Amino acid sequence: MGKIIISRDGVVEREVQLSKERMTIGRRSHNDIVLSHGAVSGEHAVITTILDDSFLEDLQSTNGTFVNGHRIGKHFLQHQDAIKLAKYQIQYLADGVRPLGAPVADATVPLRNAPAAAEGRIEVLNGGNAGKQLALTKPLTTLGRPVVQVVVISRGVDAYSIAQVEGDAVTTLNGVALGRQPKRLQNGDVIDLSGTRMAFWQD
Repeated sequence: MGKIIISRDGVVEREVQLSKERMTIGRRSHNDIVLSHGAVSGEHAVITTILDDSFLEDLQSTNGTFVNGHRIGKHFLQHQDAIKLAKYQIQYLADGVRPLGAPVADATVPLRNAPAAAEGRIEVLNGGNAGKQLALTKPLTTLGRPVVQVVVISRGVDAYSIAQVEGDAVTTLNGVALGRQPKRLQNGDVIDLSGTRMAFWQD
């Protein structure tokens, strides 16, 4: 589970564990993380966490959300990213979960540096790209179209998992709606992304 450290004017105000799948940031009291400065929008940004990977998304805020000096719409957070929201400086720290019995290493080492699952791949089953394959070599692979439908395949320590992170179009896994909660992928699973059918294979 990752965490963020929130500072203002160089003084650390608090540390927040990213313990929920979706945590909103904003000035209004209903947000999970309330930042009371007037330059912060009522609903400013949201952090979505899938397994040990987190995304930061700006919610069309007035003054923007910045990561490492660049204004972002949606950003895949990496260890020690520097986030700026109005007068607040926020540091993201990844904290990958290690297998039981493994030596305790530096707690700030992200999961994506840990030994990964045997390499998997996606094979397109229909349409003009039928037969094409995509090797799942990265810690995180995204499929689909922004806003409309985006799914994320995460490569963990001993397995791959999939979840839908964006859009209202329904993605199915073996004929069942996927949803936002990560599902572990098994050999031969079929993913249907707006009519494009793909099979998951792991060597």
